[in-house]
Amino acid sequence: MTDISGKAAVVTGGGSGIGMGLARELARQGASVAVADIMLEKAQKVAAAIQAAGGKAVAIQCDVCERDSIRRMKEEAEAALGPIQLVFANAGATSFDPLTEMSDDDVDWILQVNLHGVMNTTRAFLPGMIAAGGGHICATASMAGLLPGWIPVHVPYSAAKAGIIGLMMNLALELKEHGIHTTSYCPGGVATGMKANNALYRPTKFGGPGEGEVHVGEESGKVTSLAFYTPEAIAPMVLDAVKNNLAFAFDHPEQRVHFRETYSAVVEACYDAAEEWERTHGVPEANPHGAKLLDA
Repeated sequence: MTDISGKAAVVTGGGSGIGMGLARELARQGASVAVADIMLEKAQKVAAAIQAAGGKAVAIQCDVCERDSIRRMKEEAEAALGPIQLVFANAGATSFDPLTEMSDDDVDWILQVNLHGVMNTTRAFLPGMIAAGGGHICATASMAGLLPGWIPVHVPYSAAKAGIIGLMMNLALELKEHGIHTTSYCPGGVATGMKANNALYRPTKFGGPGEGEVHVGEESGKVTSLAFYTPEAIAPMVLDAVKNNLAFAFDHPEQRVHFRETYSAVVEACYDAAEEWERTHGVPEANPHGAKLLDA
């Protein structure tokens, strides 16, 4: 079990949406919380609400696309709250534009904030967790990452979120001896305001803040017509998964059928095809030198 009460936590993207819900629920369950967001005023509002409810929180400006910004955020969080034992790498951005119509800045931003932001946030806090002998990292991925063949016109986002899942699962193996656990939270439909406000969070290096809603085309819209829960409703579910050291946290159990249809069935069919190949053509001869490939 991972204890939450009495621990210090950091939540990136904590000024709104899922991050806001997680920050408030962490405080409600007895954690002190560093609310980190690229928009400081949003982080301040969340921290103030936590304080008004009797919790302990601090607001910190952080752009997860910048390693130096993450390092400064870590220093401020530890100065205010002490060693951080719970990290919620949640900051993200989305896009439903066709890959061929996206600019280099569009693609780089989606990959940087969603994947590199999680990677660099994790790397910043790991040494302290290892030294303390324990901790938990929860990264916000997506059902679009777990099921990248489900929602069309979502390429960089799906790639980045799938990368988060690979990062968290492999890191769990690396950190097992240190008592540090990881969880990939895969939202299946949460009302976050990202569609309306996504462009406002775009850093200067990728073209700066913009205006207008995220355009969701007809093909993507057909798939994304599902029940959307509030951040407050899903936060306790996510923290329950963290407390039980689960590898994943889901919020729409009825989406199991999509896993079977768009991922499990596809993978099983490919294994079937490989077995059929071996039955027809024989098992390939193993390289006598193992992984080492020698010149003929």
